[in-house]
Amino acid sequence: MSNVAYLIERWLNGDERAAEMLYNQHQDRIFRLAYGLLGNAADAEEAAQDALKYALVNIGRFDATKSQFSTWLHTITVSRCRDRQRRKQLSRLSLWKWLHQGQNVRDTASTPERTAVTAETHTEIWQAVQSLSQPLREVVILRFWAGHTFREIAEILDCPVATAQSRIRLAYPKLRTALTQDDLLSLSQERVS
Repeated sequence: MSNVAYLIERWLNGDERAAEMLYNQHQDRIFRLAYGLLGNAADAEEAAQDALKYALVNIGRFDATKSQFSTWLHTITVSRCRDRQRRKQLSRLSLWKWLHQGQNVRDTASTPERTAVTAETHTEIWQAVQSLSQPLREVVILRFWAGHTFREIAEILDCPVATAQSRIRLAYPKLRTALTQDDLLSLSQERVS
């Protein structure tokens, strides 16, 4: 039995500490996913909290035979982010800031020039991704930053696997026109931890 399955079982049996541990284990990743979809820290924080609260209140609905807990949680998060996007216009923020939100660790090997080039590249990638339509942006973020397989993306977005794959194929030409080959390589190497 995995740690998550054990915590879910404990929470289903009324152990509030297990719910707190589940929340803490998934909080950062859910926040990063929401932040990638919304581009605004305050909105992402609210969406992440909403998603986690919903998941914990409705933990009895989770079916481990149908999906992993993280996939189920990402499905809820995408839904909460879509709700927020409907209510509020998406603001733009550089990918560099998103990737380093809350991290105070400096790269001692970076030179000011390298840092500037990296920041510019990340900003260009972020702007290109944000210029995509919502369905294309969602699959790009879920695939390249959240690291999901096409099957998991299809499950999260409640669409066929072929649709998830075709959305990535549709996003590539749009990104190619906005980005250099090096930027595209950088995009494919980014992952949210």
